[in-house]
Amino acid sequence: MLAKKTDINLEHERLSSLINSMADGVIALSEDIKVVMYNGAALNILDINSGMIGARIEDVFKLVDANGQQVDTKNLIKNTKVSTSSRDYRLQYPDSSFINLYVSIAPVHLGYGKNGDKGYVVLLRDITREKSLEEERNEFISVVSHELRTPIAIAEGNVGNAMYVAEKVSGIDSIKSAIKQAHDQIIYLSDMINDLSTLSRAERGTLQVDVEPINVHELIQTLQKSYADQAQKKGLDMHIQLDPSLELLNSSKLYVKEILQNFVTNAIKYTEKGSVTVGARPVDHGVEFFVSDTGIGINRADQERVWDKFFRSEDYRTRQNNGTGLGLYVTAKLARLVHADVSLKSELNKGSTFTISIPNLQPVPDPHK
Repeated sequence: MLAKKTDINLEHERLSSLINSMADGVIALSEDIKVVMYNGAALNILDINSGMIGARIEDVFKLVDANGQQVDTKNLIKNTKVSTSSRDYRLQYPDSSFINLYVSIAPVHLGYGKNGDKGYVVLLRDITREKSLEEERNEFISVVSHELRTPIAIAEGNVGNAMYVAEKVSGIDSIKSAIKQAHDQIIYLSDMINDLSTLSRAERGTLQVDVEPINVHELIQTLQKSYADQAQKKGLDMHIQLDPSLELLNSSKLYVKEILQNFVTNAIKYTEKGSVTVGARPVDHGVEFFVSDTGIGINRADQERVWDKFFRSEDYRTRQNNGTGLGLYVTAKLARLVHADVSLKSELNKGSTFTISIPNLQPVPDPHK
């Protein structure tokens, strides 16, 4: 019995030594959310000088969410059924100062497969500097996109006018070619700035969803008219497929249109022959839009990654076209804002179909009315 007790004490000392060697703060909690073990890093992060054994977690530290609202720490931990983590919490100190905190919560059950003590392990990390760098990066992107938009718009307009004049004069093919290349690059820069601007606002959480009734028939027909010339220049047919039973969709017209524009732009860009089809049909509580093409398609390995930031396929046919690798990433961000589900079906050399199911949203009441 004595030997067994000594072994248990030895294991406990080894565990304590291991936990105390960790740079992240570690707090072990009992089933009733009281502290049973912690390390020195946790004391430093929480700015506590005394021991915490037996303390209630809600007395040890107070979390604040991204909106500045107090979080019920005890219930947050107690309601955690599977390991989860978040970078969106802040820790509030008694002097009202804050730090940004990475928090990981994992329920544990000692004695796997048999009766044993239950509890939780909370991992804490100060990420204030990381958050600050992220905010500076987003601010930089926002400022750059704003400052570059005006001169590029002016340059694009002037080059466009020069192209028009050059078309009326014969014998200057080299000039027209140079102007066209310059014009294409300006359009590319303009698209990049728009993507960066939207991305910056999405990642800073400053995009607002203004819900309004959307006439789906008019929206799709407008898209067809907007991109008909672009498709025609590549010799592509552009079709629309609209279910006659479609009704109004309540969502953000701005974001729905931007999502569909991204799909249509990609479809035209990566289709050399055949057609592009834009359509919509009613589904439960909303509308399902789709954009199909007969283009180069996307291989299986790339299909999961097309939604990643800055991802561009290594397929040489993709590399022949300018692109930022941000369009579909921004699309996925906007889809989440309108609570939509996006999906992709594609077969190499046969084409792709992007689908998005957008639910009807309730308008947000104006607090000033």
